Amino acid sequence: MRNKMESLGISTGKIIYSCDDSQDILSLSVAKIIELFKSSGVLLFRGFKVTHEQMKTFAEQFSSKFIQHFTRPQVDSDRFVQFVDAGMGSSDLHSEHAYSPFRPDVIYFCCAVPAAQGGETTFCDGVRVWEELSEETRQLFLSKKLKFSFEEISADILKRVAGSETTTANIKRILDSFEGVKYQFKEDSSISMEYVCSSVVKTKYCHQNAFANSILGTYADNGKVTFEDGSIVPDEVIDEIEKVTDSLMETIPWQAGDLAMIDNSRFMHGRKEFNDNRRQVFSTLSNLQF
Repeated sequence: MRNKMESLGISTGKIIYSCDDSQDILSLSVAKIIELFKSSGVLLFRGFKVTHEQMKTFAEQFSSKFIQHFTRPQVDSDRFVQFVDAGMGSSDLHSEHAYSPFRPDVIYFCCAVPAAQGGETTFCDGVRVWEELSEETRQLFLSKKLKFSFEEISADILKRVAGSETTTANIKRILDSFEGVKYQFKEDSSISMEYVCSSVVKTKYCHQNAFANSILGTYADNGKVTFEDGSIVPDEVIDEIEKVTDSLMETIPWQAGDLAMIDNSRFMHGRKEFNDNRRQVFSTLSNLQF
């Protein structure tokens, strides 16, 4: 690849620049992108003037399956490209869908219009977070799994993330295939579900322990993150996680036409607050075929 590259902050991430104003992102070597992604975990493509339609086409080169988002509005006919700017507040660091069995391998972001100020996407290397946490906290999360509980999930939501298989029988078959899932269908066809998983995952490529999960997002939403045994993750542990992630957090200062590719098994991501309703950032989620 003859394109200029440089580090993205002090992380392992890389920025890949277009050679000129007319270079198509689809002209880049798929094999080289895969090689860089495996080692870097975050790739930011700049200067290629990528649209959200091109993001989907770019992602198809690497994907075995696309995954729909639970709640975000879809903007394409296949319902796999989402608009992410439902609000302007900050978003805590999290791994996408890590509170569910439908966790994708990768999340792509495409910026059509950056905010005039703020609105940067944040990211944090879960491998480094795990290394920086105290031994006591590491042992706590190795010995106890997290439990995420949901009541009255619409069947339509599960049909959305399950793909084209939309019958109740197929939803049951899919849920039964996942480890750590308990569920119950209700008379109104809604579903209650519990999902138990570790906060520590093995990264897809380097197979290291990574603290990559949805703890901070859940804590921000309702102030309560529980372990499998029903006990609550102590506030002082949350404080330690926030201190460590704040010290390691990097940002993507968006430019129009940027595209980012983030390893969801290793990196958590979030967003800084902004006050500009012109901001437009889109995303798509998928599992990888490599």
